[in-house]
Amino acid sequence: MKPVDPEMRALLLGSIPALRAFAFSLTRDFDRSDDLVQETLVRAWTKADSFTPGTNLYAWLFTILRNLFYSEQRKRRREVEDADGVMAGRLTALPDQEARVELSAFQAALSTLPANQREALVLVGAQNFTYEEAAEICGVAVGTIKSRVSRARGRLVELLGMTGPDDIGSDGATLAAMSHP
Repeated sequence: MKPVDPEMRALLLGSIPALRAFAFSLTRDFDRSDDLVQETLVRAWTKADSFTPGTNLYAWLFTILRNLFYSEQRKRRREVEDADGVMAGRLTALPDQEARVELSAFQAALSTLPANQREALVLVGAQNFTYEEAAEICGVAVGTIKSRVSRARGRLVELLGMTGPDDIGSDGATLAAMSHP
């Protein structure tokens, strides 16, 4: 049995909130995102010796998570889509305040973005990765990430009926995703 590395264990445990947020942005399903995070942590733990100390652990973990997600997507191609919206309906909640209404509208608009734009926006806007780190995670050029983020922000402004990012409400998730790094 592999000896426990307390430092790696602490780093992995500390990364869970960020991994969960990223996984949910990809799956839009709490159960699937939790499963994805768990599998990511298991893979990271078993492959910890392949991590280079001093490099960006979050980028390494996000790459593992992203690869797992896309592998899962390829396997799920034969599954039936949620054409009648039953699963999507389970994710909605009645708003009880203005910020909740704005967040719901933002989440709905975010979910309509193409996956590659949503992924880039979440990595750069919400997870605070640099364009370079996001490009490395996604395996694309930096310019591609910048373009995806720009198009995603522009589309969100359009979908939310705003004239620009300054029109956005005060909730943290919305502000983070719409802010320019």
